[in-house]
Formats: sequence, C-alpha cells, structure tokens
Amino acid sequence: MAASTHGVAPTPQSLPGVANIVAIGSGKGGVGKTTLAVNLAVALAKLGHKVGLIDADIYGPNVPLMMGSGKQPRILEGNMIEPILAHGVKVISIGFISPGDKPMVMRGPMLHQIIRQFLQQVEWGELDFLLVDLPPGTGDVVISLVQTVPLTGAVVVSTPSDVSLQDARKALEMFHQVNVEVLGIVENMSHFTCPHCHQEIDIFSKGGADRMARQFSIAFLGSIELDPEIRHGGDTGLPVALAGEGSPQGDQFFKVAKQVAALAVAQSAKTRDVLEIS
Repeated sequence: MAASTHGVAPTPQSLPGVANIVAIGSGKGGVGKTTLAVNLAVALAKLGHKVGLIDADIYGPNVPLMMGSGKQPRILEGNMIEPILAHGVKVISIGFISPGDKPMVMRGPMLHQIIRQFLQQVEWGELDFLLVDLPPGTGDVVISLVQTVPLTGAVVVSTPSDVSLQDARKALEMFHQVNVEVLGIVENMSHFTCPHCHQEIDIFSKGGADRMARQFSIAFLGSIELDPEIRHGGDTGLPVALAGEGSPQGDQFFKVAKQVAALAVAQSAKTRDVLEIS
C-alpha cells in the first residue's frame, strides 16, 4: 500500500452508522461489474437491508444511468452532501455532480480527495451495507479506499473467458496486498439461453470463475446469465432486481445478494473478535 508523504499510511476510520463496506471490483472493464453492483444494491434493499452505493468509477460513472436518476445532490448543513435515493438505495456518483459527456480529467491526488468526500462528507446515516463500485483495474482508487475506511470485504466479478479470468486473478492479488478479504467471485455473462431452441450457449465459455474460486479457496457466489433484459434494465434505469426475488432475471442477483450479506456479516464478526482479543 502506498505510504503518505510522512512515510506512514493513513489510518482507516470507520463510518458512523455503517455496518459493512463491500467493494465490487474486477481486473478489467466490460465484465458487468457495475451491473452487478447496481442489482446487488437493489436486491439487498428489497431483502430489507439499509443500503448505500458509491460510484467510485470517477472516469466512467455509469451508476446514475443504471439507477435511473440524474438529480443533483443537495448540500446540507456543515457542507455535508445528501445522497440521491433511487429504488430504495442511497447513491452518490460524480455523474450526479458533473453530468453529461464532459470527461473528468484529473490526477491521483484529486481522485483520492473525491473518494474521501464520497465516504466521509456524504450523509449516509444508518446503513447495513455500503457497496463501492470500483473502477476497473488496480489503480489509485482502491488504495484511496482502503486508506480511508476499513473494508469488510470485496467481491470480484469476471466473465468465464480466460482473458477476463487472467485479470480477475490480478484483482484477487490486489485485494490480498492491501489486506482486504475477498468474500467471493461472481461469474457474469456465464451463458446465453437461445430464445428459440432454449439451448444454453456458452458464448464466453462457462465455469471458469467457479474453478478459479476453488483454486484460490474463496467462495463462488454464483453465475449471472447473459440476458438482453439485464442490459435493457441497466440502459433504462430499471435494474432487473426490481422485479423481486423469484423473477426470471432478478432471482440470480438475489441469490448472490444473500450470500454476500451472510459472508459480510460473518467477516465483520470475525474482525470484531480479533480486535477484542488483541
């Protein structure tokens, strides 16, 4: 982990009222990480949890579109930011503050400041889960995140292809290097079911993430089908998880959400036990 200018890494500070902070990451772009993060947040909210979602992909903030909101957040007393409420989830994104097609051009220190503001200057209130949708890769944002707050754990997203899995392994190693527990891995775009013959077609191969999970002794959280309805839900700001548990496309996200919730709570309890003993 990078050190501060004084040679000592900043000490992460817990967020008052936030029980679990879970990062959603991947080694590369285009694997559906934000799709998973958005539907996971909606599913957790529908399961009765209090949920927040940070869009930490500063250069490519897609969460506002996928959550169907273009509002600008209000500034509260004490210069605190009120998050946007969308589909029962408290959300913050640079896309709310700087909407449109104008790109964000900034260096690492500016990124660090934005991440700190999203964590510490947003009025999150009481949350069971705060999900952080990371940018692709292994860059500055992850370091800023782990230096600012203690993470409960991380979820890694990959497609089944060897190219994607190669980069997912780098994501696993990144979290290991910054001492963040990986709760599990999700295989996105796992297969496609032909609407005519109803046969499964493994467009990007299948089962690679499951095999990698066994190789690294981490949990395999499930497979998400390659389905046009999931894409449509993201494009229209109506995530398929809104259809509820048991719905054709949404059910798979609820299965992942339940596992993530259980693993995060168990990891939090384990961390508390270690701190109390020490």
